[in-house]
Amino acid sequence: MNTKIIPIVVLIVVVVILSAAAIFTIDEKQQAIVTQLGKYVRTVKDPGLNFRIPFVQKVHKFEDRVLEYDATVAKVITSDKKHLMLDNYARWKIIDPLIFYQTVRNIDGAQSRLDDIVFSEIREETARHEMTEIIKENRAAIMKEVGKQCNTKAREYGIEVIDVRIKRADLPPDVTPSVYARMQAEREKIAKKYRSEGEEEAVKIRAETDKEKVILLATSYRTAEKLKGEGDGEAIKIYAEAFEQDPEFYSFVRTLEAYEKSLKKDTTVILPSDSEFFQYLGPPKK
Repeated sequence: MNTKIIPIVVLIVVVVILSAAAIFTIDEKQQAIVTQLGKYVRTVKDPGLNFRIPFVQKVHKFEDRVLEYDATVAKVITSDKKHLMLDNYARWKIIDPLIFYQTVRNIDGAQSRLDDIVFSEIREETARHEMTEIIKENRAAIMKEVGKQCNTKAREYGIEVIDVRIKRADLPPDVTPSVYARMQAEREKIAKKYRSEGEEEAVKIRAETDKEKVILLATSYRTAEKLKGEGDGEAIKIYAEAFEQDPEFYSFVRTLEAYEKSLKKDTTVILPSDSEFFQYLGPPKK
Protein backbone atom coordinates (compact mmCIF):
# COMPACT_ATOMS: atom_id res chain seq x y z
CA MET A 1 0.00 0.00 0.00
CA ASN A 2 2.69 2.48 0.99
CA THR A 3 4.65 1.60 -2.13
CA LYS A 4 1.75 2.71 -4.35
CA ILE A 5 1.29 6.05 -2.53
CA ILE A 6 4.90 7.20 -2.82
CA PRO A 7 4.86 7.72 -6.64
CA ILE A 8 1.62 9.70 -6.31
CA VAL A 9 3.09 11.93 -3.61
CA VAL A 10 6.23 12.46 -5.66
CA LEU A 11 4.09 13.34 -8.69
CA ILE A 12 2.08 15.83 -6.67
CA VAL A 13 5.24 17.47 -5.33
CA VAL A 14 6.67 17.69 -8.85
CA VAL A 15 3.44 19.26 -10.13
CA VAL A 16 3.43 21.80 -7.31
CA ILE A 17 7.07 22.70 -7.95
CA LEU A 18 6.49 23.02 -11.68
CA SER A 19 3.35 25.10 -11.13
CA ALA A 20 5.16 27.44 -8.75
CA ALA A 21 8.01 27.79 -11.20
CA ALA A 22 5.62 28.41 -14.08
CA ILE A 23 3.67 31.23 -12.37
CA PHE A 24 5.01 34.73 -11.76
CA THR A 25 3.30 37.99 -10.81
CA ILE A 26 3.77 41.57 -11.97
CA ASP A 27 2.45 44.38 -9.75
CA GLU A 28 1.43 47.90 -10.83
CA LYS A 29 4.93 49.25 -10.13
CA GLN A 30 6.71 46.76 -12.41
CA GLN A 31 7.19 45.63 -16.00
CA ALA A 32 9.11 42.61 -17.24
CA ILE A 33 10.53 40.74 -20.18
CA VAL A 34 10.65 36.97 -20.58
CA THR A 35 13.69 35.31 -22.15
CA GLN A 36 14.20 31.73 -23.19
CA LEU A 37 17.76 30.46 -23.12
CA GLY A 38 18.94 34.09 -23.39
CA LYS A 39 16.62 34.99 -26.27
CA TYR A 40 13.79 37.49 -25.98
CA VAL A 41 10.28 35.97 -25.87
CA ARG A 42 7.84 38.71 -24.81
CA THR A 43 7.25 41.86 -22.75
CA VAL A 44 4.84 41.93 -19.82
CA LYS A 45 3.47 45.32 -18.72
CA ASP A 46 0.03 44.50 -17.36
CA PRO A 47 -0.05 43.68 -13.63
CA GLY A 48 -1.36 40.24 -12.55
CA LEU A 49 -0.53 36.53 -12.87
CA ASN A 50 1.54 35.35 -15.79
CA PHE A 51 2.98 32.03 -16.94
CA ARG A 52 6.31 30.84 -18.28
CA ILE A 53 7.96 27.56 -19.14
CA PRO A 54 9.65 26.43 -15.90
CA PHE A 55 13.44 26.25 -15.86
CA VAL A 56 13.58 27.25 -19.53
CA GLN A 57 12.21 30.75 -19.54
CA LYS A 58 13.48 33.49 -17.23
CA VAL A 59 11.67 36.66 -16.06
CA HIS A 60 13.53 39.98 -15.80
CA LYS A 61 11.59 42.60 -13.82
CA PHE A 62 12.13 46.37 -14.06
CA GLU A 63 10.67 49.49 -12.44
CA ASP A 64 7.66 51.04 -14.14
CA ARG A 65 7.70 54.16 -11.91
CA VAL A 66 9.35 57.53 -12.46
CA LEU A 67 12.89 57.33 -11.08
CA GLU A 68 15.23 60.09 -9.98
CA TYR A 69 18.87 60.48 -10.87
CA ASP A 70 20.87 62.80 -8.62
CA ALA A 71 24.20 63.78 -10.18
CA THR A 72 27.34 64.74 -8.37
CA VAL A 73 28.39 68.39 -8.36
CA ALA A 74 30.34 69.19 -11.52
CA LYS A 75 32.23 72.24 -12.82
CA VAL A 76 31.13 73.87 -16.08
CA ILE A 77 32.33 76.92 -18.02
CA THR A 78 29.93 79.55 -19.36
CA SER A 79 30.24 81.54 -22.60
CA ASP A 80 31.68 84.51 -20.66
CA LYS A 81 34.43 82.23 -19.29
CA LYS A 82 32.97 81.96 -15.80
CA HIS A 83 33.22 78.75 -13.79
CA LEU A 84 30.14 77.34 -12.09
CA MET A 85 29.61 74.35 -9.82
CA LEU A 86 26.29 72.81 -10.85
CA ASP A 87 24.31 70.35 -8.75
CA ASN A 88 21.58 68.86 -10.95
CA TYR A 89 19.12 66.00 -11.01
CA ALA A 90 16.93 64.28 -13.60
CA ARG A 91 13.65 62.35 -13.55
CA TRP A 92 13.38 59.38 -15.87
CA LYS A 93 11.58 56.09 -16.51
CA ILE A 94 12.02 52.86 -18.46
CA ILE A 95 9.82 52.91 -21.56
CA ASP A 96 11.23 49.88 -23.40
CA PRO A 97 12.38 47.14 -21.02
CA LEU A 98 13.85 45.03 -23.84
CA ILE A 99 16.17 47.76 -25.11
CA PHE A 100 16.92 48.69 -21.50
CA TYR A 101 17.93 45.11 -20.73
CA GLN A 102 19.99 44.75 -23.91
CA THR A 103 21.92 48.03 -23.41
CA VAL A 104 22.32 48.86 -19.73
CA ARG A 105 20.97 45.72 -18.02
CA ASN A 106 19.94 47.32 -14.71
CA ILE A 107 19.37 50.56 -12.76
CA ASP A 108 23.04 51.01 -11.91
CA GLY A 109 24.01 50.74 -15.57
CA ALA A 110 21.29 53.24 -16.50
CA GLN A 111 22.43 55.71 -13.82
CA SER A 112 25.99 55.50 -15.12
CA ARG A 113 24.88 56.12 -18.70
CA LEU A 114 22.60 58.98 -17.66
CA ASP A 115 25.47 60.57 -15.77
CA ASP A 116 27.48 60.78 -18.99
CA ILE A 117 24.55 62.02 -21.08
CA VAL A 118 23.26 64.68 -18.68
CA PHE A 119 26.67 66.12 -17.83
CA SER A 120 27.65 66.23 -21.50
CA GLU A 121 24.48 68.09 -22.48
CA ILE A 122 24.67 70.51 -19.53
CA ARG A 123 28.29 71.29 -20.32
CA GLU A 124 27.52 71.96 -23.99
CA GLU A 125 24.44 74.07 -23.27
CA THR A 126 26.01 76.18 -20.53
CA ALA A 127 28.94 76.93 -22.83
CA ARG A 128 26.45 78.78 -25.07
CA HIS A 129 25.14 81.08 -22.32
CA GLU A 130 26.49 83.64 -19.88
CA MET A 131 26.53 83.06 -16.14
CA THR A 132 23.65 85.44 -15.39
CA GLU A 133 21.42 83.63 -17.87
CA ILE A 134 22.12 80.27 -16.24
CA ILE A 135 21.64 81.55 -12.69
CA LYS A 136 18.45 83.56 -13.04
CA GLU A 137 17.38 84.86 -16.45
CA ASN A 138 16.93 81.85 -18.78
CA ARG A 139 17.52 78.88 -16.50
CA ALA A 140 14.14 77.26 -17.25
CA ALA A 141 14.59 77.55 -21.03
CA ILE A 142 18.17 76.28 -20.84
CA MET A 143 17.24 73.25 -18.74
CA LYS A 144 14.27 72.52 -21.00
CA GLU A 145 16.64 72.31 -23.96
CA VAL A 146 19.04 70.14 -21.94
CA GLY A 147 16.18 67.79 -21.02
CA LYS A 148 15.10 67.58 -24.65
CA GLN A 149 18.58 66.61 -25.86
CA CYS A 150 19.08 64.14 -23.01
CA ASN A 151 15.77 62.46 -23.79
CA THR A 152 16.74 62.04 -27.45
CA LYS A 153 19.97 60.28 -26.52
CA ALA A 154 18.51 58.27 -23.65
CA ARG A 155 15.85 56.65 -25.85
CA GLU A 156 18.65 54.59 -27.39
CA TYR A 157 18.73 52.78 -24.05
CA GLY A 158 14.95 52.39 -23.64
CA ILE A 159 14.83 55.37 -21.26
CA GLU A 160 12.69 58.49 -21.31
CA VAL A 161 14.17 61.56 -19.58
CA ILE A 162 11.20 63.53 -18.26
CA ASP A 163 13.11 66.60 -17.15
CA VAL A 164 16.48 67.87 -15.95
CA ARG A 165 16.78 70.52 -13.25
CA ILE A 166 19.55 72.48 -11.54
CA LYS A 167 19.28 72.28 -7.75
CA ARG A 168 22.09 74.69 -7.07
CA ALA A 169 24.62 76.78 -8.97
CA ASP A 170 27.66 78.05 -7.06
CA LEU A 171 30.99 79.60 -7.83
CA PRO A 172 34.05 77.40 -7.29
CA PRO A 173 35.49 77.84 -3.77
CA ASP A 174 38.86 78.98 -5.08
CA VAL A 175 37.41 81.93 -7.03
CA THR A 176 34.52 82.90 -4.76
CA PRO A 177 36.46 85.52 -2.70
CA SER A 178 37.83 87.29 -5.80
CA VAL A 179 34.40 87.31 -7.46
CA TYR A 180 32.76 88.71 -4.34
CA ALA A 181 35.48 91.35 -4.09
CA ARG A 182 34.92 92.34 -7.72
CA MET A 183 31.17 92.48 -7.18
CA GLN A 184 31.68 94.66 -4.10
CA ALA A 185 33.98 97.00 -6.05
CA GLU A 186 31.40 97.28 -8.82
CA ARG A 187 28.65 98.06 -6.32
CA GLU A 188 30.82 100.68 -4.63
CA LYS A 189 31.53 102.26 -8.01
CA ILE A 190 27.82 102.43 -8.76
CA ALA A 191 27.14 103.83 -5.27
CA LYS A 192 29.76 106.57 -5.77
CA LYS A 193 28.21 107.44 -9.10
CA TYR A 194 24.77 107.75 -7.51
CA ARG A 195 26.17 109.83 -4.64
CA SER A 196 27.99 112.13 -7.09
CA GLU A 197 24.83 112.58 -9.15
CA GLY A 198 22.89 113.23 -5.95
CA GLU A 199 25.36 115.87 -4.78
CA GLU A 200 25.24 117.55 -8.18
CA GLU A 201 21.46 117.63 -8.07
CA ALA A 202 21.54 118.92 -4.49
CA VAL A 203 23.85 121.81 -5.52
CA LYS A 204 21.45 122.70 -8.34
CA ILE A 205 18.47 122.61 -6.00
CA ARG A 206 20.26 124.72 -3.36
CA ALA A 207 21.36 127.28 -5.99
CA GLU A 208 17.83 127.50 -7.35
CA THR A 209 16.46 127.84 -3.82
CA ASP A 210 18.96 130.59 -2.95
CA LYS A 211 18.04 132.41 -6.15
CA GLU A 212 14.34 132.19 -5.35
CA LYS A 213 15.08 133.34 -1.79
CA VAL A 214 16.94 136.47 -3.01
CA ILE A 215 14.17 137.26 -5.48
CA LEU A 216 11.49 136.73 -2.83
CA LEU A 217 13.32 138.92 -0.27
CA ALA A 218 13.90 141.66 -2.85
CA THR A 219 10.26 141.58 -3.90
CA SER A 220 9.10 141.59 -0.29
CA TYR A 221 11.43 144.49 0.59
CA ARG A 222 10.23 146.48 -2.41
CA THR A 223 6.62 145.82 -1.50
CA ALA A 224 7.29 146.71 2.17
CA GLU A 225 9.04 149.96 1.23
CA LYS A 226 6.24 150.83 -1.13
CA LEU A 227 3.60 150.18 1.54
CA LYS A 228 5.68 152.05 4.11
CA GLY A 229 5.98 155.02 1.77
CA GLU A 230 2.28 154.96 1.06
CA GLY A 231 1.58 154.74 4.81
CA ASP A 232 3.91 157.63 5.59
CA GLY A 233 2.31 159.69 2.88
CA GLU A 234 -1.15 158.93 4.21
CA ALA A 235 0.00 159.78 7.75
CA ILE A 236 1.47 163.09 6.61
CA LYS A 237 -1.76 163.83 4.81
CA ILE A 238 -3.77 163.07 7.94
CA TYR A 239 -1.41 165.13 10.09
CA ALA A 240 -1.67 168.05 7.68
CA GLU A 241 -5.45 167.88 7.63
CA ALA A 242 -5.56 167.75 11.45
CA PHE A 243 -3.11 170.63 11.73
CA GLU A 244 -5.15 172.79 9.37
CA GLN A 245 -8.35 172.19 11.34
CA ASP A 246 -6.90 173.13 14.80
CA PRO A 247 -3.16 173.84 15.00
CA GLU A 248 -3.24 174.43 18.76
CA PHE A 249 -5.02 171.15 19.52
CA TYR A 250 -2.76 169.32 17.10
CA SER A 251 0.30 170.73 18.87
CA PHE A 252 -1.18 169.70 22.23
CA VAL A 253 -1.80 166.09 21.11
CA ARG A 254 1.65 165.75 19.58
CA THR A 255 3.23 167.06 22.77
CA LEU A 256 1.29 164.56 24.88
CA GLU A 257 2.51 161.78 22.59
CA ALA A 258 6.06 163.02 23.11
CA TYR A 259 5.52 163.02 26.90
CA GLU A 260 4.26 159.42 26.72
CA LYS A 261 7.29 158.24 24.74
CA SER A 262 9.99 160.14 26.64
CA LEU A 263 8.79 160.45 30.21
CA LYS A 264 8.87 156.86 31.39
CA LYS A 265 8.88 155.69 35.01
CA ASP A 266 12.04 156.68 36.90
CA THR A 267 13.09 158.99 34.08
CA THR A 268 14.84 162.25 34.87
CA VAL A 269 14.81 165.06 32.30
CA ILE A 270 16.79 168.24 32.83
CA LEU A 271 15.66 171.12 30.64
CA PRO A 272 15.32 174.88 31.13
CA SER A 273 12.06 175.86 32.79
CA ASP A 274 11.07 177.98 29.83
CA SER A 275 11.50 175.11 27.37
CA GLU A 276 8.60 174.60 24.99
CA PHE A 277 8.62 170.91 25.90
CA PHE A 278 7.11 171.83 29.31
CA GLN A 279 4.69 174.39 28.06
CA TYR A 280 1.72 172.20 28.98
CA LEU A 281 3.10 171.11 32.36
CA GLY A 282 3.48 174.52 33.87
CA PRO A 283 0.78 177.02 34.91
CA PRO A 284 -1.44 178.23 32.08
CA LYS A 285 -0.21 181.31 30.26
CA LYS A 286 -2.12 184.48 30.86
